[in-house]
Amino acid sequence: MAGQRYDKYDPIAWCYSRGWGKDFHERMPAVLHDWVFPRLAPGARVLDLCCGSGDLTVPLQAAGFKVTGLDGSAEMLAFARARVPEAEFILADARNFHFENKFDAVLSTFDSLNHILVLEELECAFRNVYNALVDGGLFMFDMNMQESFETLWQGTFATVEPEYVTLTRGRYDVEEKIGRAQITTFRQQQEGVWTRADVEVLERCYTEAEILNALERAGFTSITVRDAYEVGMRGANALGRAFFFAVK
Repeated sequence: MAGQRYDKYDPIAWCYSRGWGKDFHERMPAVLHDWVFPRLAPGARVLDLCCGSGDLTVPLQAAGFKVTGLDGSAEMLAFARARVPEAEFILADARNFHFENKFDAVLSTFDSLNHILVLEELECAFRNVYNALVDGGLFMFDMNMQESFETLWQGTFATVEPEYVTLTRGRYDVEEKIGRAQITTFRQQQEGVWTRADVEVLERCYTEAEILNALERAGFTSITVRDAYEVGMRGANALGRAFFFAVK
């Protein structure tokens, strides 16, 4: 696993930065305000794990926290740095990172950790988080659960804008417990000239028991699970999504 880095979003980072998961990211600041910010002291150090193009980094930085973003996609980080120049950003993988200085909280959102397809590697990511936290530090993350894969990961979806087109074809393999999204983008680079990119994104459907056991094996002892609707999420992105809160 040494040297692995999840960079699948590099070819479509430009598209992601233009509003991918807009509804989810618009609702997350309220979730943070109610469920995370009250647990943190002013100026707390926060790691935005799998930060992508910096959608979560923005409200964290605005709240006065000292934010570090980590992601495996260099292209996504380029957009994050432009969006939040005050924050620190690190190119690394959730399965393989280490910090000398500790964080008061680690947050990972928008089902980023579902992209880890092997349970042992998910546990490794949890262990990295545990080691990166101060004693009493908070780890909050959300994951797509079975209901999400069986409903939202089926069918074809398209986005059509004047300067780009995105086509996503999703399917869920019940036996493999793997959701597959084949994403094709067309981008207008100049008048009459379009470029195409094709990416396949995979996510693993874990059971709640698998996730909880992996957290406990990583060292976490105080763990709470909340349905997305319980924490204030609404819309399609709340369906089949669970939020996990673990304390070191």
